[in-house]
Amino acid sequence: MVCGRVEKARFAQNSEGEPTFLYMGGAFPRHTFSARIWGADRGKFKPSPEQLEGKDVCVIGDIQRDGARAEIVVKSPSDLKLAIIK
Repeated sequence: MVCGRVEKARFAQNSEGEPTFLYMGGAFPRHTFSARIWGADRGKFKPSPEQLEGKDVCVIGDIQRDGARAEIVVKSPSDLKLAIIK
């Protein structure tokens, strides 16, 4: 589980797989962590993932490497929770 503020949310609809990225730990491209929602899973999220921008969330899943940064692929809304971070 990784928790933090979503600094930026980006739907890359013109990229392969149409991913949505939730960038945490700084603004893109200097973020330290991202959550990736593939386009095939995007419809499961109501409201849209972009509405999480500026909110504190916890992402649950296996941490992988995407280049020099850590990433979790989110497949279900149950893998993403709003959080209260003090």
